[in-house]
Amino acid sequence: MSLFKARDWWSTILGEKEEFDQGCLCVADVDNSGSGQDKVIVGSYKGYLRIFNPHPVKPGDEVQPEDLLLEVQLREPILQVEVGKFVSGTEGLHLAVLHCRKLCVYAVSGTQGNVEHGNQYQIKLMYEHNLQRTACNMTYGPFGGVKGRDLICIQSMDGMLMLFEQESYAFGRFLPGFLLPGPLAYSSRTDSFITVSSCQQVESYKYQVLAFATDADERQDTEQQKLSSGKRLVVDWILNIGEQALDICVVSFNQGASSVFVLGERNFFCLKDNGQIRFMKKLDYSPSCFIPYCSVREGTINTLIANHSKILNIYQDVTLKWATQLPCIPISVKVANFQDLKGVIVTLSDDGHLQCSYLGTDPSLFQAPKVDSREINYEEMNAEMKELQKIIREATKTQDILPESEKQKDITVTAEVSADLDEESQAIDSEVKAGAVPSVTVKITIQSRVTAQKPSLAVCVQAPLAVTCDQFVFDDLDPDSSETVVLSVFLKENCSPPELEGTCLVSYNTPTGIPRVSQCSFSLPLKLVCFPAQPSKAANHKLTIDTNKPPISFVTIFPDFVDPCEGDQANALGFQFLTGSKATLLASKTSQRYRIQSDQLEDLWLVTKELIYRLEEHFKKQNCKDFACTFSGSIPLQEYFELIDRHFELRLNAEKYQELLSERAVQFRAIERRLLTRFKDKTPAPLQHLDTLLEGTFREVSAV
Repeated sequence: MSLFKARDWWSTILGEKEEFDQGCLCVADVDNSGSGQDKVIVGSYKGYLRIFNPHPVKPGDEVQPEDLLLEVQLREPILQVEVGKFVSGTEGLHLAVLHCRKLCVYAVSGTQGNVEHGNQYQIKLMYEHNLQRTACNMTYGPFGGVKGRDLICIQSMDGMLMLFEQESYAFGRFLPGFLLPGPLAYSSRTDSFITVSSCQQVESYKYQVLAFATDADERQDTEQQKLSSGKRLVVDWILNIGEQALDICVVSFNQGASSVFVLGERNFFCLKDNGQIRFMKKLDYSPSCFIPYCSVREGTINTLIANHSKILNIYQDVTLKWATQLPCIPISVKVANFQDLKGVIVTLSDDGHLQCSYLGTDPSLFQAPKVDSREINYEEMNAEMKELQKIIREATKTQDILPESEKQKDITVTAEVSADLDEESQAIDSEVKAGAVPSVTVKITIQSRVTAQKPSLAVCVQAPLAVTCDQFVFDDLDPDSSETVVLSVFLKENCSPPELEGTCLVSYNTPTGIPRVSQCSFSLPLKLVCFPAQPSKAANHKLTIDTNKPPISFVTIFPDFVDPCEGDQANALGFQFLTGSKATLLASKTSQRYRIQSDQLEDLWLVTKELIYRLEEHFKKQNCKDFACTFSGSIPLQEYFELIDRHFELRLNAEKYQELLSERAVQFRAIERRLLTRFKDKTPAPLQHLDTLLEGTFREVSAV
């Protein structure tokens, strides 16, 4: 047991392939339980909101399911979560969730449960604000000195501070000389907002100055601002720190004056309320996050600073007091109180490793037994040893056939993908312009070991792939019964898919009414989206994969794409995608390399992934454990960014043509009404070329 490793009090892994960032972690008594026990609130970029109530677990035990109070999918990426007095008429705590274009405030409450999984928690939307600009981060506090409630300030990506007085929008102000958003904090002592600009300087803006400055809707360049347009937004104080900041925190404890802490990329600053430096610390590592908290010594402040070497440093002002090892790199750190244990360190990594830990060592509860001086009876010991060995042998013989993990599954779902494509394609309404679009059959079997109420099956594949039917609802399943469904997967849209994988998910209720979920995944064949073609020698984009084994013949690893009559001489393979593009796979005769080339960058991915997968499977069958693939070339970022720019340009053009189509359609309907009025008139009147105008507008609408 190392003294300098953080002691794991409680930990869990959140989701699968989810991403988290600095504002995604919050610690507070969000359900207003009144016990003073904090809950851990976590939001992810996939839109999942989770609330935990951690309990200590014994070493080696798993986290209990009841520790997760709530998990809900909000369908939009969560940038930041905060807890405060955000609802008018009450001083209770509510949860504010910041999305890219929306701010939502929820009430979290729990009801007493009557089944085995304990209390039930739910969130209720109190109000939401749709944002006109893309948000970056937010801060909250009693702006303007209000009592008993918190107001919210959101910083947009283009430098606008949007202030909300709970259910209503107050005003918006643009920061002067803005380029990129930085961290934002509010100081209640000076009633000001503090941020770090792209000029690498800390700036403070008074709330009163913001309130009386020029409205954001009347924004003009600083040089062209006139006195009649309102007051200019002037900064209260500026401090040049010479580097970008990772985070800002404003603290005021009983034993110390109010301080502004700024964590830079290489330095750690503590400032006074007027922007003067109280102290600074030069860091010899790359920090990732920090949080100040109160100190036992009067006049000092303790600070936790985590770095990219998985080390958590504890400073008392500028003096290093302790350093401890963490299992991963935290991007957010908090201090919380759980079950009479105060000062638990809560850390969150960017890939979802959530841990509650403490410092120091675990107490040793072992006491040496008293020495027994009586003589040892060897005959009794031998008889006891034989009896124990007999019990061990019996237990070894009668081991259960099924492992424990299989026993716990009430419903097992399996998916079997057909080895061959469908003889008669089942594709429905496919937009692919190539001739016949192939499809492949997937057979899904649901095996139930208990009574399952209202089971429903959902089958998901990534667009542009589609299934003939993605939802199935069954009658209640009896114990030891099964259901089988058959469906087909095909390429619906005229573009290549990002991956050839699908997921089957069965949701059902146990006889006691507890909801359960069982799922499995399946892989689709490459022939679903492409077919063999003649290899091409020239290509715009090339990718070289190095291996540590001699090249394998394509007849062996790609039997479904190579004609067997070519024998081992086939070292070039062509793939013709249904979308019309081509890719070529080449194997070197002299070196251990494979080359994938195509005229389009995005077509390289599927062939590269399939090649690596088939090589790994081939060497796994050969019992070769040291096979490895490497890529030594430069990452094609320039081409990647060009694709993004092209996609963005297409999106802009689509919006432009949509607006143009709307204008032409309005004009077409107006001409139709005028013509109809002329035709209905009892006294004939000249058309005044309205028919010519109608025909011209119709051609324009058709062209758009």
